[in-house]
Amino acid sequence: MAAHRKPPQHKRSGSRARSLLTAVLAGAAASAGLDGVGHAAPKPTPEQVREEVDRLYQEAEAATEKYNGAKERTQAAERRVDKLQDEAARRTEDLNAARESLGSAAAAQYRSGNGLGPTMQLALSSNPDRFLRDAGMAERAGALQATEIASVSRQMHELDEVREEARTELEKLRDQQERAERHKRTVTTKLTKARRLLSQLTAEERRRLAARTGGGTAEGPSRQSGDGTGNGNGNGNGSAANGRQPSGGSGGSGGRITAPNSRTAAAIAYAQRKLGSPYVWGATGPNAFDCSGLVQAAYRSAGVSIPRTTYAQIGAGQRVTRSQLRPGDLVFFYPGVTHVGMYIGNGKMIHAPNPSAPVRIAPVDEMPFAGATRVV
Repeated sequence: MAAHRKPPQHKRSGSRARSLLTAVLAGAAASAGLDGVGHAAPKPTPEQVREEVDRLYQEAEAATEKYNGAKERTQAAERRVDKLQDEAARRTEDLNAARESLGSAAAAQYRSGNGLGPTMQLALSSNPDRFLRDAGMAERAGALQATEIASVSRQMHELDEVREEARTELEKLRDQQERAERHKRTVTTKLTKARRLLSQLTAEERRRLAARTGGGTAEGPSRQSGDGTGNGNGNGNGSAANGRQPSGGSGGSGGRITAPNSRTAAAIAYAQRKLGSPYVWGATGPNAFDCSGLVQAAYRSAGVSIPRTTYAQIGAGQRVTRSQLRPGDLVFFYPGVTHVGMYIGNGKMIHAPNPSAPVRIAPVDEMPFAGATRVV
């Protein structure tokens, strides 16, 4: 009966299936441009570019603030390490001097024969009275040496502690340096992607995008590009005669800015004079700024010290609500508190938006409001 069975069909079926699969793949390759004919991806619209660039700028600004914080902690750690190393060097010199003094005393004692016991020295002495007098002096000298030995021992212990503390601080410093470098790489990566996107636009499209980015207009005198390391003449003291109004008119706020006090007036005046200055991440002036660097420099010019980062700046003064805002208050944006500007009244602020827009005046309501604080 086995001789009458039909031959197995799996080979023919497998061959038919393979032919069908080949045809399907060929069709898919042709439709996907895999047949040797390239199909370029559609060019993003200016609006799509704007949305993606805005996202990249926000992420870069968040990384910038983290970098600023890590850099600030790095600088503090460097100062601590330098101080500890100086202290260790001073203590080493003191310890070496004390050791040398003890060594000289020990050598003199050996040469004088004081290594003999007091009974033997008395027996051999040709002048017993003088020996007894000298023995009392030697006893006092021995007590002094014992004190010096204890002092040297203490100094050695303290030096070890200072050196250990210096090693710990050096480890912290290296950790902060690594953190700063990681945040720096994140910033540069985001900004590079943003520049590539912008390069796909025409010059006119980029101009319109820059006008919309960060809102407002770059009112005020134009500034030369810079990296924030040059010298400038902005001392931030250009307030009006009454000490309550910054110079420069309204600055786009719809009227003269009435500052609550002379220090706030000086800070606003400084920010006004920096209108048009370029945004450079990590910069604190005088020729370029990032957002937190601008407000820090403005208040520093007025003799008021505030922290470097947005995260710390929002807690540096008295928290106020949006309805309580007055000129000079710091206004913060986005859920992560990654952007800051200086309120100047009538719903306007001065801020450093991003690399596509210089320091400018803009509406407060152009970004998600996160809070406000009053520095002075």
